[in-house]
Amino acid sequence: MPSLRGQLLVAGPALEDPNFRRTVVLVGEHGDEGSMGIVLNRVSGVPVADAVPPMSPLTGPDEPVYLGGPVQPQAVVVLADFADPAGADLVVGSVGFLPGEIEDVTALGELRRVRVFAGYAGWAPGQLEGELEERSWIVLDAQASDVFTEAPERLWGEVLRRGGPAHAVLALLPDDPRVN
Repeated sequence: MPSLRGQLLVAGPALEDPNFRRTVVLVGEHGDEGSMGIVLNRVSGVPVADAVPPMSPLTGPDEPVYLGGPVQPQAVVVLADFADPAGADLVVGSVGFLPGEIEDVTALGELRRVRVFAGYAGWAPGQLEGELEERSWIVLDAQASDVFTEAPERLWGEVLRRGGPAHAVLALLPDDPRVN
């Protein structure tokens, strides 16, 4: 299977796992050693200034931490939109990961936007491929704007509608179809 790095995994309606129900995951790594991604549409409500004070100058005082996934929820993962992407670990467009340890923020160059995530989503080798065969996920093209959406609660439906008519109808499903 070709690498899904830079693609979105959109939770299919049958995906019941509460960690991923109606989520949109940006795939950051996908290969023989497994896969890793960041859930883009779960907000913690905790400000970056309270949770990770050193990052607050990059995000602004009121920006919340997002819940990147159930793996290592204490880990901090940061995505940024680089004005000059040369040398950055890009995932989609000019958006990429910041290095784990940042000693000098100015060395990163100009960052247009920054989003901080607690934890990430991870799959062992072959696990994601199995979930794709089960149709747990819908793979769609990512846009840099997905990472920095101002309406994360609407991202799942917006991405499905963008995926064309076959996927757009899924965005109309109620949260629990059994009570429809």
